[in-house]
Amino acid sequence: MGTSQHQKAQSRAAIITAASRLFRERGVEAVSVAQIMDAAGMTHGGFPRHFANKQELVNEALASAADEQRVSNGTSSGDFETFANAYLTRQHRDHPETGCVFAALGGEISRAPAETRHVLSERIQRQVEAFGDDPDMQAAALGRWSTLIGAMVLARLVEPEDLSDQIIAAARKFVGLPD
Repeated sequence: MGTSQHQKAQSRAAIITAASRLFRERGVEAVSVAQIMDAAGMTHGGFPRHFANKQELVNEALASAADEQRVSNGTSSGDFETFANAYLTRQHRDHPETGCVFAALGGEISRAPAETRHVLSERIQRQVEAFGDDPDMQAAALGRWSTLIGAMVLARLVEPEDLSDQIIAAARKFVGLPD
């Protein structure tokens, strides 16, 4: 790959990383292309060299966020306990910009175009398959994962903080994690 192609690939990756972070922090609709490009250290005018439109970037950024979480939290290996221990924490609650794309944007993405929902549906299917190929095992993992996502959404929206902490603690207990 030539230097210009390498630089273009690096720039594209920086845009995806910035978009992924900003979308999870503020929501897809609340973030402009100009804000994303600024966060990536580039000018708005360079955007068309990398993406046809914002929707293409949304799809790639959300896929990247979902893939990043699978690797960073151990879910690619199917280790649910490791995943849940990392997921049900104050750190995750307080930093949606680096956390689960489903908990951060699930409500918004449920109203997104079909192609965006498809991108995340594929990631959900991969995750379910990573938890094992036994249908009962997959159903249990999917139910527990749904509990984690729902708990994180609730923990982020309630006040006061002690109620948020109670939600996280209750979810940890419900899925069988130690205190």
